[in-house]
Amino acid sequence: MSDLLANLNPEQLQAVTLPPQHSLILAGAGSGKTRVLTTRIAWLVQTGQVDPQGVLAVTFTNKAAKELLARLSAMLPLSFGHSARGMWIGTFHGLCNRLLRAHHRDAGLPQLFQILDSGDQLAAIKRLLKALNVDDEKFPPRELQHFINAQKEAGLRPHAVEAWDDYTRRRVELFAEYEAQCQRESVVDFAELLLRTYELLERNEPIRRHYQRRFRHILVDEFQDTNRLQYRWLKLLADDGREGGACLFCVGDDDQSIYRFRGAEVGNMRDFEREFRVANVIRLEQNYRSHGNILDAANAIIRHNTARLGKNLWTERGAGEPIRVFEAYADMDEARWIVEEIQSLVRDGMSRSDIALLYRSNAQSRVLEHQLFSAGIAYRVYGGLRFFERQEIKHALAYLRLIANPDDDTAFSRVVNFPTRGIGARSLEALQDAARTWNASLYSTVPHLSGKPGTVLAQFVRLVEDLRRDTARLPLPELVDHVLDASGLRDFYRSEKEGQERLENLDELINAAANFLGESGADAEALAQPHALLADFLAHASLEAGDHQADAGSDAVQLMTVHSSKGLEFDVVFLSGLEEGLFPHENSAVENEGLEEERRLMYVAVTRARERLYLSFAQSRMLHGQTRYNLRSRFLEEIPEGLVKWLSPPSPRGMGARSGAGMRVEPARGGLAPRVAQAPARSQDLGGLRVGQLVTHAKFGQGVIVAAEGSGADARVQINFGSAGVKWLMLAVAKLSPA
Repeated sequence: MSDLLANLNPEQLQAVTLPPQHSLILAGAGSGKTRVLTTRIAWLVQTGQVDPQGVLAVTFTNKAAKELLARLSAMLPLSFGHSARGMWIGTFHGLCNRLLRAHHRDAGLPQLFQILDSGDQLAAIKRLLKALNVDDEKFPPRELQHFINAQKEAGLRPHAVEAWDDYTRRRVELFAEYEAQCQRESVVDFAELLLRTYELLERNEPIRRHYQRRFRHILVDEFQDTNRLQYRWLKLLADDGREGGACLFCVGDDDQSIYRFRGAEVGNMRDFEREFRVANVIRLEQNYRSHGNILDAANAIIRHNTARLGKNLWTERGAGEPIRVFEAYADMDEARWIVEEIQSLVRDGMSRSDIALLYRSNAQSRVLEHQLFSAGIAYRVYGGLRFFERQEIKHALAYLRLIANPDDDTAFSRVVNFPTRGIGARSLEALQDAARTWNASLYSTVPHLSGKPGTVLAQFVRLVEDLRRDTARLPLPELVDHVLDASGLRDFYRSEKEGQERLENLDELINAAANFLGESGADAEALAQPHALLADFLAHASLEAGDHQADAGSDAVQLMTVHSSKGLEFDVVFLSGLEEGLFPHENSAVENEGLEEERRLMYVAVTRARERLYLSFAQSRMLHGQTRYNLRSRFLEEIPEGLVKWLSPPSPRGMGARSGAGMRVEPARGGLAPRVAQAPARSQDLGGLRVGQLVTHAKFGQGVIVAAEGSGADARVQINFGSAGVKWLMLAVAKLSPA
């Protein structure tokens, strides 16, 4: 027994050996929570406080469940080894599946019911809408999928959903039809697994009592990530905290709750402490991962959140190196500096796989990938696709390829019915048969097709012809922008509930075209041939999308979003794009508790670093097809000056306040002099325009000029376009006209 507890610090030992009562373990980043969970189970079993069959351990990933089981098998003596395999250890969905299989009749399911993953569920919804002749543009399948899952995760069946308008009432009806279809076909989706299990336990007292008596100790990993239904499920199994019920041992970190968009409810931790009258709240604050300066920065940042249970990370590893902060003039300069720094680290003996590049938004990876590719540095995008491999980018490139070459059958096939335009499989089969007969491309065969197939396909051909005609004289970035609108891609992703990230990626494709144009050195003659330049850009995109991503397990730099980085750690971490509106994200300003979640995300990013942390931002960045002039993130300002080493002298533009216009003075930071922001330019410097004037932009509509700076060719104005937001535009490019 002494060997089991030998390597625990005092707080870990206290948590592991707690008496059989409800307990909340606040496990900070890198504090050894998995060790505490596994040792707690092993200690309970070895001291005879619980039979292995009386343990229920819940994780959020299959990987975590397997790791927990493997560690337990190694920790328990041989006499318990086989029993460890019989423990109920798994994800919420896995455990619910196990319980429903055992009680399928009581749950109203056949024994061999099948489980729909997210893709299968979406296909089932599409099939339902088609069978009911429902307009899938008015009721987008993916949006309906999110609606159905959200109701289930709230514990609601169709009859219990409140509908205040005709649109919602119709969605509720489709929810009911979907449930009937699933029941007929003997299938359940992920949300149904949990809801069906909860309903079974709630209404069937004998089954509920059986499991309440069986599981004497329920242990929960990553408790901050539970949603409301998962918490209710746990409460039910623990007999709602009644005397004699199971003991809940919940391990989590409210400072790392970053999945609110998936339904995670950080408030469950506070509710658990109150509702179960938790007497044992233990904070695991000793960090075994990072040096002191990194932890001090993380503590300083997260301290600005008010709704937290509170803890302070510390380490015995020493202060370590200062946090390096770099300010770039533009995003390409930022990416170039990061790559040069990586090259220097590798020359000094650092493995590429020990280096991670983190970013807030997937769209930011494009410029980083471009610089890594240009420098010949092997990299992998963790938990996602490289920029040019993403679905929305491939669709956009397919339209662009048809402009450059209408006879490209691969591109034609990819987007002929995307977004959907009523072109079915039979029409495509007829076209393919005719193309083989005529020995011609699909595009050129369409005029030879008669009947309905010929009619619907001719509409698509006209769309391609219109795109080719309308873009013949447009500069490359404007050409791409026009295609995204005219093809319907933007409208399609705008209609999706979670389509914002895809829209950001589409806008980044415009930036990629602009950067390509700038790097190509095209002369006036080349610029006069946009379609020829387009062909060169497509070739460039194909090369960057080629087999340049490193294989799994090879020595390669790791790229990922901050969300994807949770649970990982690296010797060196670069966190780029620390600008207001990007990180924290601009949506956080209008979302309830949005800024606090963004700060938790920053806390997660900082605590991924073991040895060295780089933070960077750019004065200007191409975002959403526009050059934006940014102010550095407030999170940088929340780091104490003594922890930071500036690798570049920040220029005045990067030091601005986050709101207002006109004269602004800021206190010095990091040894930098205060700056005075430029006053608005005079009206004669703005081509006759002035601050306060109502103007019209071809894309964003009407807006009011709220600020301006510079003059002549460098003049730029800040315009509030209402629904389109506030944007900085260069007057030489924007083509504004008085409204």
